[in-house]
Amino acid sequence: MEPQVTDNTEQSRFEITTDAGSAGFAEYQLRDGGRIAFVHTVIDPAFEGQGLGGKLARSVLDTARERGLAVLPYCPFIRGWIAKHPEYVDLVPADRRAKFDL
Repeated sequence: MEPQVTDNTEQSRFEITTDAGSAGFAEYQLRDGGRIAFVHTVIDPAFEGQGLGGKLARSVLDTARERGLAVLPYCPFIRGWIAKHPEYVDLVPADRRAKFDL
């Protein structure tokens, strides 16, 4: 099975799963003004080195774009991933990019 990312709204986190089970998650907070703040991302050590963190980041940012949400990348992993993939910088409000070094 290809890794799957789902939005667990009850726990305010996107979760990535594989055949072997839960591999990690990205916690978020929905904010006023159509913003989503990513605050913490975890990939289980048993799944590290498989590219799952990148798949999770791409999926959560694509979902934010589809939902018309501005992204506040407080999580260092998500922030770093955006910095390496400039096609996602536009999700961060222009007046907040300097705060996140983007």
